[in-house]
Amino acid sequence: MTRFRVSVEIRPRDGILDPQGRAVADALRTLGFAAVHDVHVGRFVVLEADAASPDAASADVERMCQRLLANPVVEDYRITAVVPQVASA
Repeated sequence: MTRFRVSVEIRPRDGILDPQGRAVADALRTLGFAAVHDVHVGRFVVLEADAASPDAASADVERMCQRLLANPVVEDYRITAVVPQVASA
């Protein structure tokens, strides 16, 4: 088994009301950033897990997203990186 660091981006689905994103967009415009029109606030999750291969690690994290990390009704997720970790001596 190898330990992998897996990064997951979770964000509201397009068309879903995102009050936090709207508040950030309004605040940025108030601060003079008039070019900002749309903001989506999500989460970035990084976890380490043991798996036999990068594909196995990705599949495990995919199941984690489906069951706990993301709400499939209102959120989309994307695994952005699967990186093997070097054991420290």
